[in-house]
Amino acid sequence: MRGGAGRADADGCRRDQPGTKPQENAMHAPFDEIPSEMEVGEIRTRGVEWGDQLVRWISLPAGVDFTPLFVGLPDDRCQCPHSGYVIDGSITIRYADGTEETCRAGDAYHWPTGHTGWTDEGVTFLEFSPAADLHPVLAHLGAQLLPAT
Repeated sequence: MRGGAGRADADGCRRDQPGTKPQENAMHAPFDEIPSEMEVGEIRTRGVEWGDQLVRWISLPAGVDFTPLFVGLPDDRCQCPHSGYVIDGSITIRYADGTEETCRAGDAYHWPTGHTGWTDEGVTFLEFSPAADLHPVLAHLGAQLLPAT
């Protein structure tokens, strides 16, 4: 804490903006308080927008492949960069040049734009993405995964 002006909230996190309630400017949350984005079968996502970033917790079962879901996006690939941390399992990413990499539990990662991915064993990860870049991708995925109403 700088200058002693902040205060600790119930979780012990410091705030440097005296006079505001922690929930008004909080950029931290217990996992179970991050709002649910989507539950389709065993696919579970939670996400919250903090500043210009979308912070997401994602759990995918074995066999999920984003490749067919990205069809219709530019180059049929995700056009949003992501950084994050794999909590459990693994996920393989393929870039436009054909390069592949597998990120496993315990790995931090950065995936630039122009990728697709799949998981053979299932994966859970925490991800940080520019909200403006990710919203169109999520809208596209949602339209493909959720039944039409």
